[in-house]
Amino acid sequence: MEAKEILRQYISKIVLLSDEQFEYVFSHFKPLTFKKGQVIISEGDQVDCEYFVVSGCLKTFFINDEIKMYILQFSMPTWWTSDYNALYNDTKATINVDCITDAEVLCISNKDREKICSEIHQIEHFFRWRTNKGYVASQKRLLSFMNNDAKKRYEELLALYPQLYNLVPKHLIAAYLGVSRETLSRLYSSH
Repeated sequence: MEAKEILRQYISKIVLLSDEQFEYVFSHFKPLTFKKGQVIISEGDQVDCEYFVVSGCLKTFFINDEIKMYILQFSMPTWWTSDYNALYNDTKATINVDCITDAEVLCISNKDREKICSEIHQIEHFFRWRTNKGYVASQKRLLSFMNNDAKKRYEELLALYPQLYNLVPKHLIAAYLGVSRETLSRLYSSH
C-alpha cells in the first residue's frame, strides 16, 4: 500500500475528510526515505518537522554524559516521532532519531500542521487526538518505570508490541527497558 493510502486510512479512523480535504492535507506532507542507520534528527539540530512512519522502524533516543543510551520510543508504521520539545518550543534538539531499518516517512512541518489545523476543524481534532494518545502512552510508560521491575516491564512490552522482538536488536530493547543486555537475555530465556 502506498504512503498516501496508509495516511488516509490512519486519519479516517479518527475523522472523516472529503477527498478534496484529504488531498489538500496530503499536499502538506513530504515523502522521505531513509536507510538503516541513517540519522533523521541529531542532538543540537533545529527541528521543524514531525514524521509519520509509513514503513520501517525508527528509534528516538538520548545519550547521556556517560555515553549510555536511553531509548524513549520505537516508531513503527502509523506512529509519529520528532523531538517535540524542540519542535513546539523552537529550541535545539535534545534527543536523536534514527533508523533501525530502512524506512519511509511522511514529513510535515510545524508551520504546515498549524496551517491545516486552522483551516480544517477535523484535522485539528485529529492532531489533538493524536497528541493526547501520545501523552497517555508516555504517562503509562513513566508509571511502569516507577512501579514495575524489569521482568514486568519486559512482559508489558512483549504483550503490547510482540513484533518488536523480531524487528529490533536485543541491545536496543534492553536500552528501552532500562536494563543490561545480560538482564534482557535472562528475561527472554525465562519467558
